[in-house]
Amino acid sequence: MGRLLYELGRIDERTRIANERGSSKMGKSSFSWAWELDGTQEERERGITMDIALQTLVTPHRVITILDAPGHKDFIPNMISGASQADSALLVVDAAVGEFEAGFERGGQTREHLLLVRSLGVSQVIVAVNKLDQVNWSGARYQEICELLKPFLLQSGFHPGKTRFVPVGAMEGVNLVRAEPAGSSLFQWYKGPSLVDLLDTLDPPTRDINAPLRFPISNVFKGQTSGITVSGRVCGGILVAGERLRIIPGDESATVRAIDNDGNGLPWAGAGDNVNLTLTGVDPISLNIGSVLCRASNIVPLASSFTARIIVFDIQVPITAGASVELFHHSRDVPASVSRLIAVLDRANGTVVKSKPRVLTKNMSAEVEISLRNSTYSGPASRALPIPLEPFSVNKEMGRILIRRNGETIGAGVVTELLT
Repeated sequence: MGRLLYELGRIDERTRIANERGSSKMGKSSFSWAWELDGTQEERERGITMDIALQTLVTPHRVITILDAPGHKDFIPNMISGASQADSALLVVDAAVGEFEAGFERGGQTREHLLLVRSLGVSQVIVAVNKLDQVNWSGARYQEICELLKPFLLQSGFHPGKTRFVPVGAMEGVNLVRAEPAGSSLFQWYKGPSLVDLLDTLDPPTRDINAPLRFPISNVFKGQTSGITVSGRVCGGILVAGERLRIIPGDESATVRAIDNDGNGLPWAGAGDNVNLTLTGVDPISLNIGSVLCRASNIVPLASSFTARIIVFDIQVPITAGASVELFHHSRDVPASVSRLIAVLDRANGTVVKSKPRVLTKNMSAEVEISLRNSTYSGPASRALPIPLEPFSVNKEMGRILIRRNGETIGAGVVTELLT
C-alpha cells in the first residue's frame, strides 16, 4: 500500500527517503514502503503489521479510506476490528512459489481473511497478485493462482461479478496506477486495467442515515488538543459536532467537540464514515474500545445472551452445547459459550433440518444460543457484563458476530434475537 500511496502523491519524496534510510539502518530495506502505514517502533522492528492504519487515497471517481489490516495470525483480533469497518476488500497475495501455497493451504491466512471479511458483510473483493517479478512475470503462474482462488471465493459467498483480479509488482510500481506500456514483460500477456482502475469502479454501498445513531469505538487516544479522541465508523444515522451523546455500556455522556477525517474538520458525519471524534466533558475511564456512542433518545440495547444464525467453518473439532468460545463484535472480543444448539438449518433456504442437534460439524448452518461468560471469576454468583448488540434485522452492522476458539475462527453469523 505504501508504494500505491506514493504513486498517487500521498507520500512526498522527503518522507520516502526518510523511510528508506530508516529501514536500511534496521537491516529491513525491503520494508521501506510499509513504513508509511506501519508507524510504530515495534511494527518496524519486527517487519509486520500489528494494528490498523488508516489512510485516504483519491481516484478519478472515488475517495477511498484505507484500513490497512494485519495479515499475521497473531493479530487476527486487530484484523477483525479493521474488517468490521470495511465496505470492500483488497486482498494482496504473494505470487512467489511456495509463498502463495503457504497462505492458501488449510489453516492459511489467505483463507481465513477471505472468510472473515465476507462474514463481516464485505461483498466486493479485488485480489492483487503481487511479486510477479519473482516468477519472471509468468502469466501461467498468475492464471494458476486465479484458478485456485475463484472456487474458494465463490464457496465463501463472493459473487463472481463482484470479484476482480489484477497482476502487480508493487516494489517496482508495476500496474498500480496505470496500465503497462507495450513491450513490457507484463503487457505480453495482460492488457487489462491497473489496480487503481479497479478501485475506481468499486460500487459505493448504500448508507442508512435515517437509522438511530450508532458509533462503535475502535480506538481511544489522547489527541493534539484538549479532550480525548476516539476513532471508529458510523454504523447508522448522523452525528453532529457539538451534540452530547451517551456512552454505552454505562451512564456517562460526552460532548462531540470536533469531527475529523484524515486531518480535515467536518461539521457532521454519516453512516459509513470512518472518523475521529474529539470528546469533552467525560472521564477518560468511561471510554473503552467496543463501547458505542448513541443518542439518549434512542439507546443501543445491551445483552449478555442472544440467539444467532451461524455458519460453521472448516473445523476439525465439532461444536457442542456449552463449548467455550471467544465472541467478536466490531472491536470488542469477550469470552462466551455456545449455551444451546437450537437447530441445524438448510443453508439454501434457512428451514429447520434438525432440532436440538447434539453437535455442529464443518460447513453446517445452525441457530444457536450464545451467552457471555465472566472473564474474571467463575461460580454461581458470577454474571457476565452485557455488551451493546442489536438484531441483524434492526441494524446489519451491529448484528454481525464472529466466534473463535483456540486461535481459530470457527464460525460467523448474525444476531436474531436478544434474550437477556
